[in-house]
Amino acid sequence: MSGTFVGMPAFPEAARAAVGDATLRANLRHATHTIRDKRARAVAELDDWARLREAGKRIKDHTLRHLDRYLLRLEEAVTAAGGTVHWAVDAAEANRIVTRLVEETGESEVVKVKSMATQEIGLNEALEAAGVRAYETDLAELIVQLGHDRPSHILVPAIHRNRGEIRDIFRTEMGRWGRPAPEGLTDTPAELAEAARLHLREKFLRARVGISGANFMVAETGTLVVVESEGNGRMCLTLPETLISVVGVEKVVPTWRDLEVFLQTLPRSSTAERMNPYTSTWTGTTDSDGPRAFHLVLLDNGRTDALADEVGRQALRCIRCSACLNVCPVYERAGGHAYGSVYPGPIGAILSPQLRGTGSAVDASLPYASSLCGACYEVCPVAIDIPEVLVHLRERVVEGGEVTRRGVRVRLRPAKGHAAERAAMRAARWVLGRPGALRAGQRLASRTRAVHPRTLPGPGRAWSATRDLPPVPAEPFRDWWRRTHGEGSGA
Repeated sequence: MSGTFVGMPAFPEAARAAVGDATLRANLRHATHTIRDKRARAVAELDDWARLREAGKRIKDHTLRHLDRYLLRLEEAVTAAGGTVHWAVDAAEANRIVTRLVEETGESEVVKVKSMATQEIGLNEALEAAGVRAYETDLAELIVQLGHDRPSHILVPAIHRNRGEIRDIFRTEMGRWGRPAPEGLTDTPAELAEAARLHLREKFLRARVGISGANFMVAETGTLVVVESEGNGRMCLTLPETLISVVGVEKVVPTWRDLEVFLQTLPRSSTAERMNPYTSTWTGTTDSDGPRAFHLVLLDNGRTDALADEVGRQALRCIRCSACLNVCPVYERAGGHAYGSVYPGPIGAILSPQLRGTGSAVDASLPYASSLCGACYEVCPVAIDIPEVLVHLRERVVEGGEVTRRGVRVRLRPAKGHAAERAAMRAARWVLGRPGALRAGQRLASRTRAVHPRTLPGPGRAWSATRDLPPVPAEPFRDWWRRTHGEGSGA
């Protein structure tokens, strides 16, 4: 959505409630462990994985450095191929554009292939307010929509649901949206998939307007690319008379050849497959195949602001594979809803605060939704150093400073509730910058170790309530080194 999920508390509070849900934790643990184990095997098959990863990083970095040039080239190529390009500075403008385009067709229903950008801007809600009903066709998105729920994972939005819960949702909700679930529906995967297929086929054959996102846009040819595993994307992209694609500006790549890298790394990192079952590409319109009208809505919504941040801009490399979610110990225990955004997990913890700012309690808390273990960086197929950006954003929350908002440099004030952290960091900076004070402090801590408390006082109590304080050694390392190696040893 364009803002946080309505009524969402800050991450610590939301995560505390999620951790207490035993069913949710079991669902997440089973799903994330299964996906990440399969991914590890798929990646291990490639001897050149490290080189592919580096190539993806360099392609993305080059494109972001020259984003203006490639977006204009993309617009020219799409227009030359018979499409129409629209530019949307924010969610409100994108929703107005799409709503107008749908209304001009005279239709009151649209089918959608999974698009995180349309979830980000709250498009379904905007269309509903205009009297247009949007039907999600990705199986997991369908489950979320029928269950009046919110997505909790980038790749598997219904990862928090088990088969029994999905069966109950289909039984009670499908009839209200179209074709009802078959009588006697069980929770076997084959029956659930068949129920969804029958329900959706009716939508595909009737819909005259399709709405999609895109995994990549090729500036050289004006081609858009969607990769998916169910075939619903192919239906949405070819059957309707009008196709509207809403895509973030960062999804552009310079040339067709660049796809070679990402079509190897994306499926292995996301679904642990050597290639996606369905890779759909389209370039404008043709007289004999596909939609007769094609509209591309290029979405900014905070992306160029993030681009202005030399450290944070690497988040725009993301190809939405979700590998970082599946290895994150915080996500595994808290689930996606706790992040208050359509972008959960480690990538959401650095992307959402940059797209939306850190003014809300939710967004100010997201950079802290991490143990900084680094597992997310190790599996990222485009080498986004998520821990580096998390620390960078924590500094922004605590200290404030200059950022770009809607293209203008502004100065943020420090967020409330971080006075103790600021004081502690400034004290640490003072001590670490003065070797004599550091040595004196270390010796004092060693000599008073017998009376050290087992828990921290004041705000520190929140940290030590779930952790053991590390014991202070009997003597500082420097003193031990000099005693064992002599004064001239250089310690």
